[in-house]
Amino acid sequence: MKTIIGESRRYLEADLTTREWKVFTPTDDDLRDYIGGKGLGLKLIYDRLGSRLEQVDPLGSENILAFMMGTFIGTGAPCSARFEGVTKSPLTGIMVGSSCGGPFGMACKTAGWDGLLVSGKAAVPTVLRIDEHGAVFEDAGDLWGLETGAAQDRLVDNPRQGALVIGPAGENGVLYSVIRSGERFLGRGGMGTVMGSKNLKAVVATGMSHRVTPAEPEAFARHNKKAKAMINRNGLIRAYREFGTNYGVNPGVDAGYAPVRNFRDRTDERCRNLSGEAMAERYKTKHASCAPCMVLCGHKGTYPDGLERHIPEYETIGVWGGNILNFDPDIVGAWNDRMNELGIDTISCGVTVGWAMEAAEKGLRASALAFGKTDNIADVLNDIAHLRGEGNELARGTKRLAEKYGGLDFAIQVKGLEMAAYDPRAGWGQGLNYAIANRGGCHLNAYPIALEALVRYIPQYSKLSKVSWVAFFEDLFSAVNSVQTCQFSVFGYILEPPIAKYTPKPLLKLAMTFMPSVAQLVLDWSALSNLVSSITGRKIGMRDFLKSGRRTHVLERHMNIICGVRPEDDTLPGRFLNEAETKHPVKSVVPIEPLVKAYYRKKGYDANGVPKPSLLKELGIPLAAAKGSI
Repeated sequence: MKTIIGESRRYLEADLTTREWKVFTPTDDDLRDYIGGKGLGLKLIYDRLGSRLEQVDPLGSENILAFMMGTFIGTGAPCSARFEGVTKSPLTGIMVGSSCGGPFGMACKTAGWDGLLVSGKAAVPTVLRIDEHGAVFEDAGDLWGLETGAAQDRLVDNPRQGALVIGPAGENGVLYSVIRSGERFLGRGGMGTVMGSKNLKAVVATGMSHRVTPAEPEAFARHNKKAKAMINRNGLIRAYREFGTNYGVNPGVDAGYAPVRNFRDRTDERCRNLSGEAMAERYKTKHASCAPCMVLCGHKGTYPDGLERHIPEYETIGVWGGNILNFDPDIVGAWNDRMNELGIDTISCGVTVGWAMEAAEKGLRASALAFGKTDNIADVLNDIAHLRGEGNELARGTKRLAEKYGGLDFAIQVKGLEMAAYDPRAGWGQGLNYAIANRGGCHLNAYPIALEALVRYIPQYSKLSKVSWVAFFEDLFSAVNSVQTCQFSVFGYILEPPIAKYTPKPLLKLAMTFMPSVAQLVLDWSALSNLVSSITGRKIGMRDFLKSGRRTHVLERHMNIICGVRPEDDTLPGRFLNEAETKHPVKSVVPIEPLVKAYYRKKGYDANGVPKPSLLKELGIPLAAAKGSI
């Protein structure tokens, strides 16, 4: 077995049109400045497409899919199974990154590859196989048309392997289809659709020919032990460990971020039937998480029909529960299974269905879908994946439907990406997060709802400090997604060091609300930067780590500007700006315009949200000059 010291620095480029592949190594500067994962994936695509990004058809042969392993994978660091996919989204027309915890990442890394770039379009449905020797292109044959589980079972026949697989939704061009790896998914923005457009049914990596050893083993062991201890101590992580991400359901009912009736009402006591606590009792759940994982938020349990299922994540529960006036967790579990097999993004699909229900109610568009009606949902899911009947339109996503029929005010999307299950009227920071998130309606861009409504360190209904915390966490999370580790682990890294842990909560809340910049100066995320340093042998301090995340975030914004993003896109659906009256006792709308303007200033953008040339120069981001695709 060969040994990789930290990182192999070997990346494989595969052209499906010519069935050729080659090996390349990124520059030392790029490896230092972008770390890996999302950041390096964006930079590699930028180098190849540059100023041509606007003209690149996401479903055309010129688009590039980058699968990036990051720094942690294979090392035994906490939550180190994750890898990142990056491409131009067919749903939004802008850049999209998605994180996944499935087995492909470990197989690819231990085959000796830190990343894979795929371009071109195969003449026939194809499977790409990679191992330590390179790539082999095979005809997919009768694998084309199979659902994700059946295809994966056919392709993966030993523990050394991991696959990326699409289902019928990706093959047929559903704009929000996903890629499956094991029991995990590259879930947002239609990455599966890009694979399908390239006639790429699957990528199969065969690994375990290499072991990964940190460049500084003793330092790594010391930092790794400390990092694991912080994760294990954190209260929010322990709640996710016990109840899954559905732990967030009950706080959502209380705080008013629960999506109800297509986000018209932001609370409903019946949502508690779908909470993590209720499901743990109902299904006798046990852990079923990414490996290796410290958070353990994934769960599975036995349903009344006798089948063992993965418990849906909070986002799926939110948009397929109260959002469509369904309060039966059993059928959400069954629908979740069907969407996973078909290769459908549960969030985008649930929000699109919610819009269709309200549009029918308002007489804008005829539909068999209706709030509280569940007996036809399974058929609708199959119709979406195969573009049949009403499913043919629903497969286009919420924004396109609303542009055709009307109802943009209640189309729950930003920049074409359906928003996740947090009503932003319950946390104005979350509202800002949605409006300016680079990939569209992304809850994980900065995830301020955690500060506003889960740990309650900053006020929900206030503009105070929101710009500062959104700007800070989007930079930190961009770096985390370049390292590629679980964003939930950051709660431990940020909140468990002594200053944060032992400062009295009222004093900490006061500082975070009125002096956010000062609070950020005393926060400690050195656990992350220390792990990166000890793995790679490249010294990086925690401020450099944060700056790397800022560089990645600004590069992505710059690429989106090239793709056509304008200041009028940095906003929220009218529902959240005009409809204060809901079933929650607190009336609220999001004051988005002043927040966005202040955010532009904080980030170093001009009045139109464009990164200033001086900012690009400061971060070392070159002006676009495409070198040509692979």
